[in-house]
Amino acid sequence: MTINRVGVVGAGQMGNGIAHVFALSGFDVLVTDTNPEALDACPVVVGRNLDRQVARGTIPAEAREAALSRIRTTPDLADLGGLDLVIEAATERESVKSAIFEALVPHCAAETILATNTSSISITRLASRTDRPDRFMGIHFMNPVPVMQLVELIRGIATSQETYAAVLSVVERLGKTAATAEDFPAFIVNRILIPMINEAVYTLHEGVGTVASIDTSLKLGANHPMGPLELADFIGLDTCLAIMTVLHDGLADTKYRPCPLLVKYVEAGWLGRKTGRGFYDYRGDGPPVPTR
Repeated sequence: MTINRVGVVGAGQMGNGIAHVFALSGFDVLVTDTNPEALDACPVVVGRNLDRQVARGTIPAEAREAALSRIRTTPDLADLGGLDLVIEAATERESVKSAIFEALVPHCAAETILATNTSSISITRLASRTDRPDRFMGIHFMNPVPVMQLVELIRGIATSQETYAAVLSVVERLGKTAATAEDFPAFIVNRILIPMINEAVYTLHEGVGTVASIDTSLKLGANHPMGPLELADFIGLDTCLAIMTVLHDGLADTKYRPCPLLVKYVEAGWLGRKTGRGFYDYRGDGPPVPTR
């Protein structure tokens, strides 16, 4: 199972990051998205992020040009069917992911491996929507993909050892570190991280601390590089809520109940950095301003 040609479904923050690291590591990458503007922006965004690496001296300028030459885009999902590996990196909603795989499968070559970048949803259940559960698994990259070292690898109940070995070799070729997780809600990282963020929102909701005091406490008291509310804004509050909902539904434990304040922010459309406002307001020219 030699993998050289990779497809990415989704040209958002995660999809662009995945395309970036694969192209930089010598893979040919084909990206698709239903949003034409996002698809057109993909090479621009990747190029800008590569520029940062060149400026920091982490890659030479010629590596930037070589990586960009390996990235192509297409509006047609079917074009990805003949590739060696296709990674779905769409929004964290099971109905959307299932629809993508159901539409993709009729066009796939027999040897194509399918994968999802889901941060919480059952790999076994998503695999069941395809004709190849043995050639399906979770490849969960951390955000931002070019910076973060870890990749969670999650096997569904039917994932073959050959598929796992092939994907593990890909992660090693990317220069990243793999951690194997079992197929339980939210896997390892988000099973631990997102409930911590949810508890920070409860701490805010109950008036124990302000946004600033909660984030300062965790940065200076626990040596975290970002406070939990700042991190929630970076991840996206809608994504945090989606993962908490998967945990609550999948494990049936009240300790995973999403904080009502988190629900309220998502209902208001205050999703964090990507919408300009979350637990902080990013719309001004100066530093972000706490919204509580």
